[in-house]
Amino acid sequence: MLTRSKNLALHVCNRLQSLSKTQFSILSSGYYSKGNQSESENEWERLLKPFDLDELRKSFNKITPYQLCKLLVLPLDVPTSLKLFEWAGSQKGYCHTFDVYYVFIDKLGAAKEFKVIDRLMMQMKEEGVVFGESLFILIMKYYGTAGLPGQATRLLLDIKNVYSCEPTFRSYNVVLNILVSGNCHRVAANVFYDMLNKGVSPNVYTFGLVMKALCMVNEVDSACSLLRDMTRYGCVPNSVVYNTLIHALSKNNRVNEAMKLLEEMFLMGCTPDVQTFNNVIHVLCKLVRIHEAVKVVDRMLLRGFIPDELTYGFLMEGLCKTGQVEEARALLNQVPSPNVVLFNTLISGYVASGRFDEAKAIVYDIMLSIGCKPDVFTFNILIHGLCKKGCLGSALELVNEMESKGCKPNVITYSILIDGLCKEGRLVEVGHVLNEMYAKGVSLNTVVYNTLISALCKDGKIHEAREMFGEMSSKGCKPDIFTFNSLISGLCKVNQMEAALGLYHNMFVEGVIANKITYNTLIHAFLRWGEIQEALKLVNEMLFRGWPLDEITYNGLIKALCRAGAINKGLGLFEEMIRKGLVPSKISCNILIDGFCKAGKVHNALEFLREMIHRGLTPDVVTYNSLINGLCKVGRRREALSLFDRLQVEGIYPDAITYNTLFSWHCKEGVFDEACLLLHRGVEYGFVPNDVTWFILVSNCVKESQKESFSAPFIN
Repeated sequence: MLTRSKNLALHVCNRLQSLSKTQFSILSSGYYSKGNQSESENEWERLLKPFDLDELRKSFNKITPYQLCKLLVLPLDVPTSLKLFEWAGSQKGYCHTFDVYYVFIDKLGAAKEFKVIDRLMMQMKEEGVVFGESLFILIMKYYGTAGLPGQATRLLLDIKNVYSCEPTFRSYNVVLNILVSGNCHRVAANVFYDMLNKGVSPNVYTFGLVMKALCMVNEVDSACSLLRDMTRYGCVPNSVVYNTLIHALSKNNRVNEAMKLLEEMFLMGCTPDVQTFNNVIHVLCKLVRIHEAVKVVDRMLLRGFIPDELTYGFLMEGLCKTGQVEEARALLNQVPSPNVVLFNTLISGYVASGRFDEAKAIVYDIMLSIGCKPDVFTFNILIHGLCKKGCLGSALELVNEMESKGCKPNVITYSILIDGLCKEGRLVEVGHVLNEMYAKGVSLNTVVYNTLISALCKDGKIHEAREMFGEMSSKGCKPDIFTFNSLISGLCKVNQMEAALGLYHNMFVEGVIANKITYNTLIHAFLRWGEIQEALKLVNEMLFRGWPLDEITYNGLIKALCRAGAINKGLGLFEEMIRKGLVPSKISCNILIDGFCKAGKVHNALEFLREMIHRGLTPDVVTYNSLINGLCKVGRRREALSLFDRLQVEGIYPDAITYNTLFSWHCKEGVFDEACLLLHRGVEYGFVPNDVTWFILVSNCVKESQKESFSAPFIN
């Protein structure tokens, strides 16, 4: 056996020494291609697999770098290759060449042995091996494959600082590609600017990568400015660059700029693709600029491009959105082989327009006749249309029908049904639908849970809603902001403020960030209870979390301060709201006017009314009701009646509150006859007395009759 091993070793040694010298040029270039292995190399692999490395070492008198390269590319494991590498390096008068390091590092990179690579790089530096950029590119690519963009960037910076090698645009392009692929878009932009500062000239590919990175972080203006900078570096934009920018501008609804770039693209001799046109068409349809979108399609056809299904889909969606369903149908007729998605777009358009029967006819009269099978989305659109019409029985029948046609309902189907039933308050039937879901193995998703929790809260069943909330986590369904907001709102309505506040704090533990709705719900609930300090704490938290106060928040605070008699503080908040750029509505003004009137400051209320009109806001019946009540309260009933007359001149119709306020004050001042005259006048103008009206008038009649009966004996 030993004799056989020695013979094999001698054979391998002879084969290594007899290698053609012409093959050495392949490695000396700095790159090694595994595709250049010859038949004899395959024989080495066969010979070396069962071979003992120690025996091989004994058989060689000396191994050359070229021979070592040939051995290192064989499918030996890393430990064996490392031993071979170290043994060769220990030979007297031997030095590893750049090619040896390159081949070995290539193997180590594929095995993700980056620590060994770092050690070898330092060894190369100590041995005085001249570094080539190709080696750094190789390592950086392996870092990218391993998902280590930070390490690739670090090595790029070390190329010159540590290894005294000048990186070119090739090294930067590799790292930029890794960073963009790894979603490190801001870092990619910084690397690019560092490249320019160091005097490294980029190429078109560099610009394409950086523009993509900038667009991904919504810095579209910066990306567009780079387009103009390209010529300074001798680069001419290509189709990739234009497509990247047109897509980003379209995504941000900047369609005019996108169309200008499309025009420029043609002038520069760059050929767009169908996707480029689709980006522009999509955003034009989204912005309801359908005629312009049609013109872009015409231009596509003139340029020899054939619209695809997305093109037709975007146009049809735009037409349906503007109520032009018949035009969308005519467009569908032009499509050579319409698919189910295009039919669903048209069906959705008919449903949205309230034309359910025509939507259903599309399915049964057209789709089925041409062999286009409706899918679950088709049925979901129809079921949604029926629920919207309040035809819940028909919707339930359609679910059964879709199953008979071999189309299984999904969680969206059931969520549409549950939402429709919840809105009608038919919670018992919701239970039946849930049982059906469980029986068919359809799991509830967050949307369904949210619908159920919201419905239970509105129905006052907070205990059941909280149980449903607890069930979500156990079923692996994560609550979202809508879940928390629904439950917090429900708890606030039944005055369980401590539980609502506890749920608010739990949100952050669950990784859900509170939004304006969360804060406004809690703030308004505390304000209703007169807990202004608790509300202000939440206001501070709201600001700390980066949510600016909106008009709803300000209105709640102003109303609470006015109710507490702190009118000036309320007015101060109103002025702060204006300073912060919020435009107050008539609701804000009405709150302050009502506050002034209730505090007996009618003069201030009337001044504020003039300011309100000056701001371009039109007073409504609520404004006048507050002023009429305020004037009557301070004994200025005649002015209140003048204001009442002014209402009708300005085209504002008095409501029951207006009349009842005047009736009440007339009765209080003992002018019951005038109140009756006002009642007759109101009825003539269409006023319908309500329970409060009759209560005021009848109560006053009783009081008057009691007075008369009490004073009668004394008169007699």
